[in-house]
Amino acid sequence: MPGVEQGMQAFKADVMKREGYAVDPNQPDDVKYEVAKELGVPLHPGDNGGLTTESVGQVGGKIGGAMVREMIRLAQEQLANKK
Repeated sequence: MPGVEQGMQAFKADVMKREGYAVDPNQPDDVKYEVAKELGVPLHPGDNGGLTTESVGQVGGKIGGAMVREMIRLAQEQLANKK
């Protein structure tokens, strides 16, 4: 769907800002490098073929987990407002 990727990137930026990360709104995907650094995962732009699936999953899980928690919170809020 047109615009979905851009909307998800904006959502990611908003969520990760609330998690305390510095996020460039023009490049919200770059927050993964800050998360990786915090977790001790040597992620860098370019080829990261030497990283384990577990390492990459730690980074993605931290970001994705925060996004899912926020989506659940928003859904619960919407349901509560319908009552």
